[in-house]
Amino acid sequence: MSYPALATRTAVVTGAASGMGAATARLLAANGARVALLARRTDRIEALVAEIAAAGGQALAVTADITDQDSVDAAAAAVHDAYGPVDLVVNNAGVMLPNPLADGRIDEWTRMIDTNLTGALRVIRAFTADLTAAAADGRFSADLVNVSSIGAHVVFPDYAVYGATKAALTQLSTALRAELGPRDVRVSAVEPGLTDTELGGHIDNPALREQLGGMFAAIPALTAEDVADLIAYTVSRPRHVNLRHQVVLPTRQA
Repeated sequence: MSYPALATRTAVVTGAASGMGAATARLLAANGARVALLARRTDRIEALVAEIAAAGGQALAVTADITDQDSVDAAAAAVHDAYGPVDLVVNNAGVMLPNPLADGRIDEWTRMIDTNLTGALRVIRAFTADLTAAAADGRFSADLVNVSSIGAHVVFPDYAVYGATKAALTQLSTALRAELGPRDVRVSAVEPGLTDTELGGHIDNPALREQLGGMFAAIPALTAEDVADLIAYTVSRPRHVNLRHQVVLPTRQA
């Protein structure tokens, strides 16, 4: 699908080095948006910027670690220097590190909380003033999209902390709608089910890695492009329409 309403937008996409973030950045740019790509892997986002530019789009590579406040502040300054204020933020960066709670993996717990929840909050803090200003201008839509997970409300054994971070992100989205909706900023939570991305590549538990592989063998998964298309559709609605909470699943997982 094409989304001509995106042609005037200025977007930030976190976790843009791969998967849903890269697919979303690519699709937004293909529809005319200026897109700032935030991620830790500089080589990946620079390659994607080159790809977007070759296709006639506009994109900016900004190396950023959303678990570090100084890094987020510097990234926001770089985006503002290049593009000015933004009107679309896609909080996509996340990690999934499952293990039995009894293993006591504080290292993994900390990383997931710092990325999936606190990192998202840092990005929201950096760009909320932009969103409210864009909405107040009246000529633009203003969107915050938080990419959560079906794990926010479906229990998967050994994914307790991951699920908790995503449940918190979904709840945060609900609360932010109460704060920002009256100011004409749309807040959307998107909860994908089984999706073919790099997310499972960080699992260090062989049994859980094999279990996830079995799910992919049994269920035709969503692609990153499927989720990107849903995000683009969401943010291209008329400015008085807020698609607030969307669960997108492979048909056989539904």
